[in-house]
Amino acid sequence: MLAEGATAPDFSLGDWTLAGALKNGPLLLAFFKISCPTCQLAFPFLQRLAGAARGALQIAAISQDDRTGTEQFHRRFGISLPTLLDPPPYAASSLYGIRNVPTLYLIEPGGSVSMAVTGFSKAHFERLGERFGAPVFRAGEAVPAFRPG
Repeated sequence: MLAEGATAPDFSLGDWTLAGALKNGPLLLAFFKISCPTCQLAFPFLQRLAGAARGALQIAAISQDDRTGTEQFHRRFGISLPTLLDPPPYAASSLYGIRNVPTLYLIEPGGSVSMAVTGFSKAHFERLGERFGAPVFRAGEAVPAFRPG
């Protein structure tokens, strides 16, 4: 897993490139698998974050599954995030040292990793919400503090 402060390796999936995306501002990479219960918990909150951030933060979901399964996951959990497919042998995931999902990396326009977390961390989501003016959790909402990936 890349550490905070590391330089994010550039990669491409289809026509999408990390370098191209970073020209538009900070980017949150969210690696996931559709069968992962922690991903199923985290992704609706990522969707909320994307809606509330109103363009201040880009989010790119990176699925380690096929297109059909990924589309079913999106429908089931109400996800409309831009999603890239990283099929076996998981070239992008390997560059980032992904061993468990979900794994999130906040990458700054210069390419440095300013946040790296595996699993679901309420504190990290709160930090993202504060930075991008996008509250993620609703008052009184029962949200676990942490779930491992």
